[in-house]
Amino acid sequence: MTRASESLPPELHAYLVDHSAPVDPVLADLAEETARLYPDLTTMQIGAEQGTFMTLLARISGARDVVEVGTFTGYSSICMARGIPDDGTLLALDVSEEWTAIARRYWARDGVAHKVDLRIGPALESLRALPEQRRFDLAFIDADKDGYIGYWEELVPRMRPGGVLLVDNTLSHGRVIDPAEDSAQVQGIRDFNDRALADDRVELVLLPIGDGLTLARKRA
Repeated sequence: MTRASESLPPELHAYLVDHSAPVDPVLADLAEETARLYPDLTTMQIGAEQGTFMTLLARISGARDVVEVGTFTGYSSICMARGIPDDGTLLALDVSEEWTAIARRYWARDGVAHKVDLRIGPALESLRALPEQRRFDLAFIDADKDGYIGYWEELVPRMRPGGVLLVDNTLSHGRVIDPAEDSAQVQGIRDFNDRALADDRVELVLLPIGDGLTLARKRA
């Protein structure tokens, strides 16, 4: 069971999923295991339609060097790793050995483990330790929401011209427009959305996929 696009009624979402590429056994089993082991954390996993979108985007963009901030149990990393060539690299950053142990099993089962470079530790430190000249083709941010701006500021300079950034949960379950909502998590998303929109290094659109997915392209 994966997260659904919240902007759609259940019946319309079911139709959307039925008319998209079907979820294969690897991703279905990963979603089921994640829901069984972490029933209170299922919203941390992307939905099937978002996963398919990310695979296609990686292929269409010709991405070879990808970075993911926030891996959890590996659903999104599998989707992106499938979309890059066999000699491509996906740098996966997470703080949890427990969650990523599940990811490792499914990377191996899916045959993409050789593409994934997993680094455990605070993602901001891992990003700052990267060479300044490294250039990513595709980036995905899906970690602690009050850290989004920091991740963004480290990643944008390291994207190649024309490179694509994806940022998850940018609607925060609709709470971004609720004036009574003042949690650090929601305010972090609001602050990030404002920062990204004002960033003249990119052009972007906020898509109603999942819980809101910002797609940005670094300008030449």
